[in-house]
Amino acid sequence: MTSHSDTRDTRLALLVIAAAQLLMVMDGTIVTVGLPVIGTGLGIAEADLDWVLTAYALAFGGLLLAGGRAGDVFGRRRMFRAGLVVFLAASLLGGLAGNGTVLIAARVLQGVGAAIVAPAALSLLADTFPAGPARNKALGVYGAMGGLGSVAGLLLGGALTEYWGWRWIMFVNIPIALLVLAGTFAVVPGTRERGGLDLPGAGTVTFALGALVYAINRAGSHGAGDGLTVTFGAIAVALLVVFAFIQRSARRPMLPSGVLADRGRLGANLVMLLMGAGQLATFYFLTLYMQTIKQYSPMITGMAYLPFAIGIGLGSGVIGPRLQARTSTRVVLATGMAVAAAAMGWFSLLTPDQNPLLVLLPAQLAGGIGLGIGFVAATIGGVQGVASRESGIASGLVNTSQQIGGALGLAVLAGIAVTATTSQPAGTPLHDALTSGYTVGMLGGGGFYLAAILAAVLLLRPRPTNRDSEPTPATFGSTPG
Repeated sequence: MTSHSDTRDTRLALLVIAAAQLLMVMDGTIVTVGLPVIGTGLGIAEADLDWVLTAYALAFGGLLLAGGRAGDVFGRRRMFRAGLVVFLAASLLGGLAGNGTVLIAARVLQGVGAAIVAPAALSLLADTFPAGPARNKALGVYGAMGGLGSVAGLLLGGALTEYWGWRWIMFVNIPIALLVLAGTFAVVPGTRERGGLDLPGAGTVTFALGALVYAINRAGSHGAGDGLTVTFGAIAVALLVVFAFIQRSARRPMLPSGVLADRGRLGANLVMLLMGAGQLATFYFLTLYMQTIKQYSPMITGMAYLPFAIGIGLGSGVIGPRLQARTSTRVVLATGMAVAAAAMGWFSLLTPDQNPLLVLLPAQLAGGIGLGIGFVAATIGGVQGVASRESGIASGLVNTSQQIGGALGLAVLAGIAVTATTSQPAGTPLHDALTSGYTVGMLGGGGFYLAAILAAVLLLRPRPTNRDSEPTPATFGSTPG
């Protein structure tokens, strides 16, 4: 029989783990609303502003698998704490940055800390809660933080930028990280595995993705035939080939082949990647639309994202779990992505003079509901059935998919939006041309969501099974004793 004390301890552990996940994901978007102010204050050209977002996403996503393995080898609670310290120090550096280079470097370092914390958090959650309904509920809370954190970053970023200045976007992480650190005493140490880290693999894939994102960004502004575009594209391809070779020959590869051998896990991670691709770009375009076209202040821009936050809460906390209990993960994911894609079509109706009550706010509510449903189902699908020795890797891969998808999706859709803007007929008012670019970019995000539906239908099982509804103990490793 579970004692009241045990229940209280597990609830505190869940609070600490969920707060850490919220903080890591929130920092991926908290700078979004403040980008125009940051660019002015630090002299960052508008064409380079997206790197303030991309630098974090690349470091976070590129090193997540190594971070997950580090937790398996050195101890999950230990690495959880170490990652929080790195993240805290990077936030202090970013808040004190005197130029764009230092800020972007700090964002990279924040991503490194997040890459250590996030997979350790998910593995610790599994070590804390036994397989069955308790773990599924905890996973639902954790998955909700992945979606809610993005929107919370937008709301908080707007308020801090307007009233305290953009530097507090960085400084606010410090007290939160300290509180989470103080609460780690309630978290179990977690299981450990023997072996080492695949540092060559981690470094290779991170640099490969960075080169690919730079090539895509460059292609959007200079064309696909530009010399640097071609060069960095070739470097990215070469490094990805090297990464594949390293994974085949390494004794302890960063991405063991068995992790994605299951079609369901592969499909869930692919859906998460496509969700991330559409989501981060949508926030980017909506922020530019609200501040550049509608002339909203940072505070009003942040508040305008409130319907998205409400939608995420409804989708991940109410609708998603109920659907998950009644049908298969495939149906849940397809449903969520269909709602999200419809919301992107709704956003395409935006014009410079559009009433926000007709398009901007209701479309955000719908998009939040769709993504909230998708986040919960993709998180559960991405970690089911994983062997104990690979639980950290699987945990990291779920977040990797979202972060790398965000970096690549933003690079692709930002280029498409620029092309759509510059291709408007001569004499088109600037606000009309810019809005056309933003809406085309958001329609591209809807295309990612439609592709996610296809991935779910082709790769996930059509009917729920016992393994779908209740993960076995092997899903995450040893349960606490």
